[in-house]
Amino acid sequence: MEKIIEKYYRPRLPHIWCPGCGNGIVTGAIVKAIDKLGLDQNKTVIVSGIGCSSRASGYLNFDTVHSAHGRALPVATGIKLAEPDLNVIVVTGDGDGTAIGGNHFIHAARRNINLTVILYNNNIYGMTGGQYSPLTPVNNKATTAPYGTVERTFDIAELAKAAGATFVARGTAYHTQMLVDLIAQAISHDGFALVEAITQCPISYGRQNKMGDAPKMMQWQRDHAVTVEAAKKLAPEQLADKFLIGVLHKSEAPEYTKQYDLILAKAQKGAR
Repeated sequence: MEKIIEKYYRPRLPHIWCPGCGNGIVTGAIVKAIDKLGLDQNKTVIVSGIGCSSRASGYLNFDTVHSAHGRALPVATGIKLAEPDLNVIVVTGDGDGTAIGGNHFIHAARRNINLTVILYNNNIYGMTGGQYSPLTPVNNKATTAPYGTVERTFDIAELAKAAGATFVARGTAYHTQMLVDLIAQAISHDGFALVEAITQCPISYGRQNKMGDAPKMMQWQRDHAVTVEAAKKLAPEQLADKFLIGVLHKSEAPEYTKQYDLILAKAQKGAR
């Protein structure tokens, strides 16, 4: 583990994450997946937007871009189009990725461009003051919803699937080894890949919703997560308050940069 830290992390301490925050676990899972696959650091790019999760790019020893709020995906798209051989990984949060960045998200999925998106879902805008996000559950509290939010929640996995993503998975900070494996599968997939990482925010989200400290929030993940395989054996009523983890969707479709290269070849030949 010490070698992984020395190899993949920049020596930038103290970090900004609060005590008990799960973002470090998710970031560690990304690094372990990269190490597991033996990716070349010089050919791997980490792109982030703005938010607690997006600070991860500043701690990782790769070529990184800390872009504008909600704009990680268009920046990553430009990088991938310019240099298709690079491994491009996007780290984003539930606010950054699905609110201001929501339009970019659905169109990146629609294009099926070969990007890996790790979406840290802590159900809240943590860094900017605890406002509710598109992934804050109905009736849960936030600074902008002191009596509970009335807006229905995105199922980001289903949204990605409907928009055209060809790999969709979900893991948690509690199920760490599974999360590493899911991220490794997502990176290896040729097409748009999403891994939703359920993680705890004990300060901005947990306190407002009386969910207890970080260990209790991770116990909640353990008790409410059901693997895709186990869910097949359960009745619908047994899954009523649960969420699925594992690979939720996998399909094949033409990858965007390869299709773009075909268009360029036609243009160079003057063909129509």
